[in-house]
Amino acid sequence: MGAAGGLLKSFSLDDYGYEFGGDRAMKLFQAGKINLKDQTGQSLIEITLITPLLLVALYVPVDFGISFFIGNLTQVAVREGARVGSGLQKSGSVPNLLFSTAEASTVKTEVFSRLPNYLTNKAVTVTFYSGTGCLEFLQVTAQGSYNFSLYRLMRLFGATAPNSLTISRTTQMRYKYQPYMNDDYCTVPSSYGPYSS
Repeated sequence: MGAAGGLLKSFSLDDYGYEFGGDRAMKLFQAGKINLKDQTGQSLIEITLITPLLLVALYVPVDFGISFFIGNLTQVAVREGARVGSGLQKSGSVPNLLFSTAEASTVKTEVFSRLPNYLTNKAVTVTFYSGTGCLEFLQVTAQGSYNFSLYRLMRLFGATAPNSLTISRTTQMRYKYQPYMNDDYCTVPSSYGPYSS
């Protein structure tokens, strides 16, 4: 007998396909001591009772995952708006160059074009920090409301669940066209917004 031969179990089947010498439950069934008619519908009731719990256990983490993903997309939109804004030329003429609503509108348009559609009540604020002899930079803030959908299933079980979550992301980026020796941050803000879509 080979190495695997000792691990294999020999069995034979009767006319109905049941195993002789099998486990105890099969022997009891063959002997007629287990009546399957007494258990009809049990599986259906078990599935009916467990399905809502499975749905909540699966869908609630999915809803939270979507909200984290929306937060990440909002951060990317804000970062791209700040990147575009950091390379814009100032309005006016030398030596009176300054940031204006035209530059803020360009940044705002860039951010709104990248914000996810799942957000409602979107708002963008653009703030330029400028001056002479200081490090000029801009700050872009975007926020919106993410409306939960699947998380509200918790209410079926008596738990409290909010309707929405406010997602807000901010980033700062230095202005590219300035002397490299400027290292003290400018403190005079010029804020534009909040713009809403």
